[in-house]
Amino acid sequence: MRSVYLDHSATTPIDPRVREAMLPYLGDLYGNPSSFHGVGKAVTDALEEAREKIAQILEVRSDEILFTSGGTESDNLAILGYARKNQAEGKHLITTTIEHHAVLETMMHLEKKEGFEVTYLKPDRDGMITVDQVQGALREDTILVSIMYANNEVGTILPIATIGTMIEKWKKDHQRPALRFHTDACQAGEYLDLNTQKLHVDMLSLNGSKIYGPKGVGLLFLKRGIKLQPLQFGGAQERALRPGTENISGIIGLAMALEMSQSERKEESERLIPLRDALISGLRKAVTKTRLNGHVSERLPNNVNISFMDIEGEALLLYLDANGVYASTGSACTSASLDPSHVILALGLPYEVAHGSLRFSLGRSTTQDDIDYVIETLPALVKKLRSLSPVNVDEKYFV
Repeated sequence: MRSVYLDHSATTPIDPRVREAMLPYLGDLYGNPSSFHGVGKAVTDALEEAREKIAQILEVRSDEILFTSGGTESDNLAILGYARKNQAEGKHLITTTIEHHAVLETMMHLEKKEGFEVTYLKPDRDGMITVDQVQGALREDTILVSIMYANNEVGTILPIATIGTMIEKWKKDHQRPALRFHTDACQAGEYLDLNTQKLHVDMLSLNGSKIYGPKGVGLLFLKRGIKLQPLQFGGAQERALRPGTENISGIIGLAMALEMSQSERKEESERLIPLRDALISGLRKAVTKTRLNGHVSERLPNNVNISFMDIEGEALLLYLDANGVYASTGSACTSASLDPSHVILALGLPYEVAHGSLRFSLGRSTTQDDIDYVIETLPALVKKLRSLSPVNVDEKYFV
């Protein structure tokens, strides 16, 4: 039986080049970078070299890079840290209804427990948020806007650079220097430009597990001059904003993975887009009553999210797994929940459509043979499940 891994949006395997770069720091180079001796100094130098490498990629200063345990912590630190530290300037926040739960649940906590007011912008049917929506939501007491760069479930790429440019002008016109713009770029690191100067963002979150790096490591770009309230206490590491001994091997791996992803992203995107489009067209031709979720053109090169009407996505996922195809029904962070995707529901689609959605996320290992195998295998599985299903979704959703 073939083994076809199409869940790269959940996590990617570690690239052999990344693993090789990490190995010395899992063995002989074991020192604590906070130690004032030769063993520690060797590790400190490697830590700062990794920070500088990442800073060059993002077009920022090295002291604007903070290392964390992953995208969730980076999002939490950016939002909670900034809101709590700067609430005297205002208590209004803006985000979208299609954010990762690391952002949404943080916003909801601030709203329900700490007296902040949050505006949740709703996307159109393609998962797109417009500049006009963001501008229309800005108020004199708005201190933070957090909008993802690319959606992790439906793959829609949002106009972050245009939004950032508008926010910069608005804050200048309204003399609101406390207004800041954060983006969750975890799904963008492998395929999109991360130059923060072009994106016009003040904070940006990334993690290693989406870019063929190690799990359990991430970063937050924090523009110089921005003050955060730390979420943890106990040391001076990472400017005392993220105390604790640094995950050196992970950081080395993150820096290497990010460097490779950004240098190879255009070539890999050009390779994946035809495969992505072949999977979309092949499945829609072979299976009736389907809907492509997400924007047709402003879409990540590796993302295919399709709703198969009249079935449960979890059941189809199990059938695919038995046939060696590994995909998902949405975000890996909510895979234990049987609730339908909040992203699909946010597009204005009913529960029946959301329950039948599957995400196929391609990657470096994906071949045309893999795509052909999925197209050959999946239709019979859908047919079998539909023969057992009492659901009959209205045809108006098959577009």
